Amino acid sequence: MGIEHHDLVHELPEYRDQIRALKMTDAHFLKLFDEYHEVTKEVELMEAEVKPGSSKMEEELKLRRLRLKDKLYAMLSEKA
Repeated sequence: MGIEHHDLVHELPEYRDQIRALKMTDAHFLKLFDEYHEVTKEVELMEAEVKPGSSKMEEELKLRRLRLKDKLYAMLSEKA
């Protein structure tokens, strides 16, 4: 089974242009965006068994990623 990628543009393609714009104009959005992608990278490494981690750790990271995605989505939909 392949690893599912969760980059924000792939997850929210309808907001592609807004994501790009907010990354350049909103420092808070950029910070959350970068954190989201760092967490996503960690999860993907664990899923691919490249980086060791417990199931609990992986689930905590996935929950953190979901919370970040919710915050980013709220910011994007607010600007729509």
